[in-house]
Formats: sequence, C-alpha cells, structure tokens
Amino acid sequence: MSRVGKLPVTIAKGVEVSIQGNQVKVKGPKGELFQDVHPDIIVKVDNGEVFVQRPSDDKNHRAMHGLYRALIANMVKGVSEGYKVELELVGVGYRAKAVGQQLEFMLGYSHPIILELPKVINVAARQDKGENPIVTLESFDKQLLGQVAAKIRSFRKPEPYKGKGIRFVKEQIRRKAGKAAAKK
Repeated sequence: MSRVGKLPVTIAKGVEVSIQGNQVKVKGPKGELFQDVHPDIIVKVDNGEVFVQRPSDDKNHRAMHGLYRALIANMVKGVSEGYKVELELVGVGYRAKAVGQQLEFMLGYSHPIILELPKVINVAARQDKGENPIVTLESFDKQLLGQVAAKIRSFRKPEPYKGKGIRFVKEQIRRKAGKAAAKK
C-alpha cells in the first residue's frame, strides 16, 4: 500500500470537495480548483475526509494512488491557506518591477524582460537598500505557481562561480572554485 496514498486528506474548514465522474472539484475561500482523475482510481468523500483507493497492486495503479492523493491534498491546502514563493535576484544591476499583472526584469541583457502573469497569481516586488531585489508570488494553485516561478528562474539561472542569477530565497547554490584553485 502506498504510504502517501493510504493517508486520508482532511478537508479544512470552509472547503467543499465534490466529485463528478472523473473530476474532483475543490472550492474554498481563496478559489476553486479542478483535477481530472484516472478512471481506475477511486476517490470518496466521507466525514470531512477524502479517501483515494486503487483497484489493484499494478505498478501504474500504485504510482497514481499516491499522485492523486498528493494533488488533492495540495488543492485543499491551496484553497484554504494558499501558497507563496519568493525569488531573489542576485547580481549587480538586476531589478524587478511589478505593474499590475506584469513583471518587468532588468537582468543584464540589452532589453528588459516583461512577463504577463495569470490573474490567479498575486505579485509583489521589493528592493530594500543594500539588499537583493525580492519577487513574491502568491496563489492558491500550487502547480501554476511552481510553473511560473520556474519560468522566471529560467530567465537567468544561478551560475556556480559567483552565484549570480535568479534563485529561490534560501536556495543553496553549489559553488565551484575558479581557475586559481586548479593551478596547485
């Protein structure tokens, strides 16, 4: 039995979970999310908990069992509490400016990079004196939030020698020694 899949998902207060055919719908104070579930996987709502079951110990069923349980748990947490990702811009002259649903980056290229964000993502950019600029993204949809954060990070990935680039706050970058260390 899957260790993740056999755990029930507790439905938070103010959250509704409904199942129509192969689709799970989760509605809460922050928003509404949908997830299509494979027809073989059984999803039940009982006594304020969501249970995910599989029909057999087939390899595909075992894989989907834990996957769908985790996706439903992320949906329930998202519509009740929400998710937040912070990105740090490390580098001389790197800047970010948020205007409505647009993020404008100055990352050392010859032109600014402008990214149009989905409406379900709230964005804020701050620059404190002497600190690196921080871009904060908030949403109830964990999948979309991670996808947008990865897209932003791909504009200027952290490089291993000086550590310049866009990184998640508290992300550890494996640093390499430069040419001077190789001469010994």
